[in-house]
Amino acid sequence: MKWMFNRAGLGALAGSLGLCFFVMSAALPAHAAPAPTAEAAAPGATRFAVVWRLRGDVSATRGSAQRKLREGDPVYVGERVRAAAQAEAVLRTEDAGVVAVRPGTEFVAERFAAEDKPTDSLTIRLVTGSLRVISGWISRTNRSGHNVVTASATIGIRGTDHEPYVLSPELAKETNNPEGTYDKVNRGGTTMKVGDNTLDIDPGKVGFVRAPAKVRERALLTILLPVLLDKVPNFYVPGEFDAELDRYSQTADQESQKQLEQKRKSPAAAAAGKQCAPTDIAKTWLAALDGAIAKGDAQAIIAMFAADVAVRANIKEKGGKLASVDLGREELAQSTIAAMKGLKDYKQRRVWTDARLTDLAGGDACDRISLRSVVVEQGKQSGKAYRFESLEQYSLELRSGKWIAVKAETTQQ
Repeated sequence: MKWMFNRAGLGALAGSLGLCFFVMSAALPAHAAPAPTAEAAAPGATRFAVVWRLRGDVSATRGSAQRKLREGDPVYVGERVRAAAQAEAVLRTEDAGVVAVRPGTEFVAERFAAEDKPTDSLTIRLVTGSLRVISGWISRTNRSGHNVVTASATIGIRGTDHEPYVLSPELAKETNNPEGTYDKVNRGGTTMKVGDNTLDIDPGKVGFVRAPAKVRERALLTILLPVLLDKVPNFYVPGEFDAELDRYSQTADQESQKQLEQKRKSPAAAAAGKQCAPTDIAKTWLAALDGAIAKGDAQAIIAMFAADVAVRANIKEKGGKLASVDLGREELAQSTIAAMKGLKDYKQRRVWTDARLTDLAGGDACDRISLRSVVVEQGKQSGKAYRFESLEQYSLELRSGKWIAVKAETTQQ
């Protein structure tokens, strides 16, 4: 049974059901903090990689300060790396991965953390040109945090050796190919995303997203969707160091795992007692949610749910029969805000909470948690007292270093 509501009806329903329904009603996107730029990077910024191989003129720029890179030099988060037309470089990242910089390429490592934590991340903004990226241990500790971002697409990884390419208008004309973002997968797999549309790319395949249309007409959106190409474009050519990279790629997963295990055995890691503890993560997330409800902070509640969250409320009708209510994005946001306005004297206690890892790929990544909790709530909604018990179930994912709900369901007991 699916119900549709207007704005007033949503608020009334939220009030009659109390917060078990209302806290589900949140689906505005959580905005990540802006990534540091080259101009904002300060001395002592996070080291992202070290130059392993080099040919020609490759530079790193922060603000007005530019330096020419040499083998063994560090490269920092926020620095804009540029390779001249005949230059190449291979960077070894701190998580035992590789970023090979092709001729004429420009990119910025906007985020990087490799601390063997669920918040590990790597975000590379590829401005123009091509990279060859072989993922390191971040693909295990936080797979969803490993991304290459371009003007037209976001590319996520699945334990991968791939080559993202931003084809400039000049090179597009020269090679007779459409301008846009390409991604060729050598090993593993990637996911190319444009808005809510995704495309999985397997080994030997190339994905493509056309550059944003200059004419902003709704009909043109159909040509901006990611597609698989029939063959590898002619502008994909091996770099000077690719033979060496091919050999490294064959053992990259084992090498990065070995280095990760060594890191875990270090005195610092032992002292920290680092573990992936899903129950602790779940309880911390619930405490933040409950605290935001108690404070009446609707925006904080909304930010804890993904823009694409799937929500269902199972509600008791007269006679005890359960009816299911599925809400769309706008309905959820409206219900949250409406319910907060009439909430008074809110109290709740969680009877029990259980949480488990749900790594869909069967690996050891700590980035997805299945959470179940029984909660008793009471208060006044629009002057009417209520009290009930409900079973709440959430699917949490770690996105951009933050745990958010991508699925939620509540069942009135």
